Amino acid sequence: MPAPQCASCHKARAALRRPRSGQALCGSCFCAAFEAEVLHTVVAGRLLPPGAVVAVGASGGKDSTVLAHVLRELAPRLGISLHLVAVDEGIGGYRDAALAAVRRQAARWELPLTVVAYADLFGGWTMDAVARSTAGSGRSRACCTFCGVLRRRALEEGARLVGATHVVTGHNADDMAETVLMNFLRGDAGRLARGGGLGSPGEGGALPRCRPLQLASQKEVVLYAHFRRLDYFSEECVYAPEAFRGHARDLLKMLEAARPSAVLDLVHSAERLALAPTARPPPPGACSRCGALASRALCQACALLDGLNRGRPRLAIGKGRRGLDEEGPPREPQPSRPLTSEPVPDF
Repeated sequence: MPAPQCASCHKARAALRRPRSGQALCGSCFCAAFEAEVLHTVVAGRLLPPGAVVAVGASGGKDSTVLAHVLRELAPRLGISLHLVAVDEGIGGYRDAALAAVRRQAARWELPLTVVAYADLFGGWTMDAVARSTAGSGRSRACCTFCGVLRRRALEEGARLVGATHVVTGHNADDMAETVLMNFLRGDAGRLARGGGLGSPGEGGALPRCRPLQLASQKEVVLYAHFRRLDYFSEECVYAPEAFRGHARDLLKMLEAARPSAVLDLVHSAERLALAPTARPPPPGACSRCGALASRALCQACALLDGLNRGRPRLAIGKGRRGLDEEGPPREPQPSRPLTSEPVPDF
């Protein structure tokens, strides 16, 4: 049976049916519709004002690659400038290949690139070193906890280094739905209360941060990358199989099979969630050590690093954080090297 005609241009043959609407579109019309929807998300949400210097969190994966490409297409209409910021977590056999993809993207799109490394920012700690410290082997379920907190801090530091006024990340609708599920399953009311909306306004001195792809499904992100022939890194992190997020992802797939709208339903439920006054988290303050936004005396990044330097890496995870008040001789941290902006290679 021949493919139907594109429902938008009525000229080309349809190349796909959109997962959400079932509309038959050719590749060009789908990409144009996808970009228009991201533009609407940014403009309607007032996420990136004209003149903004935007640090794009670039991991080399499909989501950040699609985000960078779409924002580059939309930048003249939005009146913004872009700077790619990549984070080197120090994961042997994985991150080097992903960073190579980021460098190719930066060179091809003529975008400035800055790479910041955990080792430089966090006293010599890399994710491989964290994994050895937490489990005595290459993997641990705690790895993603450390990496999520430290990556957020590293991206913020990299954005400040390049003079950015805003930070954007490539989280799509599936990512956000998984996060909502995880917070429900863990009973984490504080994170549920902070999980709605398209980003954070930048309270407490933090840079405003947003997710322009939050309403785009993972399937459509992959389709956009395919039709635009984008070059991205597709290997899974070596520590990801141990993460709790994998269980939420499997559950979400089953829910979506039974109810196709489950992903966006979860995303919108987080936006509308209201907690009783007694269940709301206290207003954030400043970390006593680094000055970053924190809900306790130490921000999560400093608390995790404190546990690592004390030789008690699980000290700041879950209920163990109460032990932060205990005295104990910390390990001597390794000296940090100054942050430098990495030039884009000529290839």
